[in-house]
Amino acid sequence: MTRQTITTKGGNAVEVRGLVKHFGTVKAVDGVDLDVKEGTVLGVLGPNGAGKTTLVRCLSTLLVPDSGSAFVAGFDVVRQPRALRRTIGLTGQYASVDEKLSGWENLYMIGRLLDLPRKDARRRADEMLERFSLTEAAKRPAAKYSGGMRRRLDLAASMIGRPAVLYLDEPTTGLDPRTRNEVWEEVQRMVREGATVLLTTQYMEEAEQLANELTVIDRGRVIAEGQVDELKAKVGGRTLQIRPSDPGELERMAGAIARAGLDGIAGATADHDGGVVNVPIISDEQLTAVVNVLGREGIALAGISTHLPSLDEVFLAITGQKTSEAEASEDDKEQQYVEVSA
Repeated sequence: MTRQTITTKGGNAVEVRGLVKHFGTVKAVDGVDLDVKEGTVLGVLGPNGAGKTTLVRCLSTLLVPDSGSAFVAGFDVVRQPRALRRTIGLTGQYASVDEKLSGWENLYMIGRLLDLPRKDARRRADEMLERFSLTEAAKRPAAKYSGGMRRRLDLAASMIGRPAVLYLDEPTTGLDPRTRNEVWEEVQRMVREGATVLLTTQYMEEAEQLANELTVIDRGRVIAEGQVDELKAKVGGRTLQIRPSDPGELERMAGAIARAGLDGIAGATADHDGGVVNVPIISDEQLTAVVNVLGREGIALAGISTHLPSLDEVFLAITGQKTSEAEASEDDKEQQYVEVSA
């Protein structure tokens, strides 16, 4: 089975305009615009309750949006849901395998449901079990799998049909580092083979490792987007880190920079533990000016580097929340709405 490479008219695998989804009075998704280029990974970041999972559920036909439009792999998510389901894969936040079936039977069944010939379904099940280190447990009922094993099986199930577009909703939550790396390698493999991935995550390392572009969502709205380095630059520029040949020159170096009164540079800080002087800068011209000052002072340098803010710092600056701070999740909002409506 070869992967389909259907795109929208604009050349994007996913194209969303003005998407809205309510749960009672709660606007879980509030006018989202989104473009995902074919063969790339879009990382969607946001605090818990931001609307990430609801967005994924709308794009995978599990929820019907209240307004707006969304085209995935060339299909309208509202008008062509059946056709779309054959071109996408989805791994939600919780494993959804059949616990009564073995791992191999789960994958074979899904392959057959996707109209793979028996031979291809068997081969693909074997292949995915090997890729996710589940071969030894292939004949064991999924009910006897550990939580991490079920998660890996769920991921394998979402990939067995070689989907054109794959949704990964916090796919590595609860996985150990080795298994997380296996998932990353498989995602990267699929992208190399032409798949498009929409990834929601709260692991900043994961976003940096996998995503070509990032979109930050908060309270149902897109509040920032761009490449990782672009977002970092927007938040606060760079920090110039200068290491003197003589560690005893740290204070002298910081003082010289402060006295120079360079345009746009507020000051310099000596980091005795790190053995460097930190200088916040926003341009290459400022970097050159700092180095010139130290040259005039006759201070010998052992090294110079620049440091962008971490993605964690970017997330905090943009959303005003740490990634560990949790609001009510979209699942909670949906459940509360269901209970009230019932």
